[in-house]
Amino acid sequence: MQYKKLLLLGICCALSIFAYSQNTAVSGHITDTEGNPIVGATILLQEISKGGSSDSKGNFSIKNLSPGIYTVEVRYIGYSPKIKKVNLKRNQTLKLDFQLSESAYGLEAVTISAKSKAKITKELAYNVDVIDTKQLQNSTLDIGHALDRISGVRIRESGGVGSRMSFSLNGFTGKQVKFFIDGVPMENFGSSFQLNNIPVNLAQRIEVYKGVVPIWLGSDALGGAVNIVTSKAPGSYIDASYSYGSFNTHKSVINAEYVGKNGLIAQINAFQNYSDNNYKVNVDVADINTGKYYPEQEVRRFHDSYHNETLIAKIGVVNKSYADRMLFGVTLGQNYSEIQTGARLVSVFGDWHRKGNIVMPTFKYKKNDLILDGLDLTLNANYNLGKEQNIDTVNRRYNWFQEYRQYEGEGSERSRSLYKYSNNTGVITANANYPINERHSISINSVFNSFNRKGSDELYPKNDNYDQPRKSIKNITGLGYKYEISEKWSTSVFLKHFHQSNKYSQSYNPTGNWGDLAYLNQVNTFNTIGYGIASTYFINEIVQLKASYEKSYRLPETDELYGDLVNLQGNIELDPEKSDNYNLGAQYFLDLNPHNQITINGNIIYRDARDFIRPRLNNNQTMQVMDNLFNVTNLGFDGEIRYFFNDLVSAGMNLTYQNVRNDTKYEEGQSVESVVYRDRIPNMPFLFGNADVSLFLDDVFATGNTLTVGYNMLYVHAFYLYWPSLGSDKLDIPEQISHDINVTYSIQNGKYNITAECRNITNDRLYDNFSLQKPGRSFSVKLRYFINNL
Repeated sequence: MQYKKLLLLGICCALSIFAYSQNTAVSGHITDTEGNPIVGATILLQEISKGGSSDSKGNFSIKNLSPGIYTVEVRYIGYSPKIKKVNLKRNQTLKLDFQLSESAYGLEAVTISAKSKAKITKELAYNVDVIDTKQLQNSTLDIGHALDRISGVRIRESGGVGSRMSFSLNGFTGKQVKFFIDGVPMENFGSSFQLNNIPVNLAQRIEVYKGVVPIWLGSDALGGAVNIVTSKAPGSYIDASYSYGSFNTHKSVINAEYVGKNGLIAQINAFQNYSDNNYKVNVDVADINTGKYYPEQEVRRFHDSYHNETLIAKIGVVNKSYADRMLFGVTLGQNYSEIQTGARLVSVFGDWHRKGNIVMPTFKYKKNDLILDGLDLTLNANYNLGKEQNIDTVNRRYNWFQEYRQYEGEGSERSRSLYKYSNNTGVITANANYPINERHSISINSVFNSFNRKGSDELYPKNDNYDQPRKSIKNITGLGYKYEISEKWSTSVFLKHFHQSNKYSQSYNPTGNWGDLAYLNQVNTFNTIGYGIASTYFINEIVQLKASYEKSYRLPETDELYGDLVNLQGNIELDPEKSDNYNLGAQYFLDLNPHNQITINGNIIYRDARDFIRPRLNNNQTMQVMDNLFNVTNLGFDGEIRYFFNDLVSAGMNLTYQNVRNDTKYEEGQSVESVVYRDRIPNMPFLFGNADVSLFLDDVFATGNTLTVGYNMLYVHAFYLYWPSLGSDKLDIPEQISHDINVTYSIQNGKYNITAECRNITNDRLYDNFSLQKPGRSFSVKLRYFINNL
């Protein structure tokens, strides 16, 4: 009996202690230096080894504590830890705010033990790959070539630095894939701001969404999207680099930011690229005067220099009551590009060139907990006042020996022109998110585009065609809903409304007399609804499943509607492209031991696309015109495996197969089945992949110095140039294998860096497009200086 009384007394004491501590807690909010919430940060009370992690809003709470003095430690991968000593009193909920700064300089292998922003993005329900650019900051890569290492992506160029580039993502090409910088569409950035002239140092990470695109990236993407997340170093910093390489190639970058104690922030991003692009090619040459034929000559490109210069400047405030972030800025840039060849090397030019500029004021605004707790609003706006010009006025014919024949009178190398035009284009984006409760949240996104082309050609000052209206308004509005069914399972659904209105003029003859021409203004509009769903489920801590579907549309671009009045004729009757996109994927994360980690992911994709917009010759066969020509299907897969050993080795490989087939059974006006029905779409790689390995050696020659040795291989299987059923009995574009190596030595934890690179070390002949030979073996050296917390 006495024993039972003692037991009961003990239980009562325990309950008293529990009740005593139940109302004692530590809670708070964790952000980065720009006020953005940090998701998945680890919070630990050192004395009792109890802790938790921050949620999707950066909040945390540790309850049921006993009063006393505690050491609160906060950690997050890539950020310096923060520690606070606190005295916790009875029945007190102590609120603590932590602001973490990014740590470390230089290169770091990706780790799996904590969730980086890149890893959090990869765990979304969407079929998405992420490039964490930390390991690329010391390379000479541009954004385009960095993307070329992602499964499902192919970057094809017609030559060297600044050359025409084509982007392909799981069988979708060109404007079917949309590009963003920090969630802002790049549709109106002009030729001075393209993927293959933006340095990788501008990006913190690059997100590639394959197929289904999340609602907050409001767009009319048909087959996916690429979002470049710009670099956000902590506090005030300077990141400057310069590289010199083969073919007289110079590249320089300066990224700098100042953050004052009063919340003032100023940013500058500046970069330039220059190259003679005078690499050697192998081509048949005919003497310009005698016509004598010289087969398989090795000659240098002589009219292919390129340069661009860009400045992005912003000033504003952060961490204010009225704005977590508000910036006013301007983007200024210019480019100059000489045109060496046409679609094949046999067409050679010596004077034709193009140039353009960008003058674009910008505005960015972000406010969390606007009016209501949890209601987050983001606004972006820009307007491009830049101009483009095509210059072709020299009446000559060149050959590859740099010989030319001058002709009398007015003429040109291809199409006589001094046409100068401005595509005055504005973009406004708005995105709002609100969590209804812990499991339910909604989001609204709207993107508004306006377009107004104005142009003239001093060679043809009386051409009334240049004065006709070419205006468009495009708006995509999306509504999304997310349901966190459990900690393992979440699903998102969304609706999108697509609207486009085009104002243009049609010519007619009012009197019937020869040469009498007048114009009649016209307006056409398009409205439709798209929708989609994305879901993810974690079977356990190491296996994640994903599935998504979208009914997507891609509205015609302004160049496709109105032409460029040089080489592309407009077609105002174009219908939007549309596609049903299906994705099924899985990710596998395995820690073999504290030092060995493996990640594997694979995706199966199916695309059923209709009314593909493709070029054809116009009625006079002098220009191209875009038309709705094909229906296509694509059943394919891509996969990647990566291995990490401690912070010493990182290695991986990926492979992509895409079976893109012509699904147009009857061509327009035909009742007989097309001879190319179910043919593989020509001039499109269908099997390709990458492999890479990097070795990281710490404290080489001195503490804090790191030596990194890297290797990358690119493989593209041979593919058809023409329709196989039209007589092609071989693969016209040969197999491509390219090997690159790089060595980086970082000093004082990455404050000073020097990199040596060699691309195409075997000096193979490489062709992304038929007969257009890419540069051979090239060398470069890059110097980089980085310092923060100034």
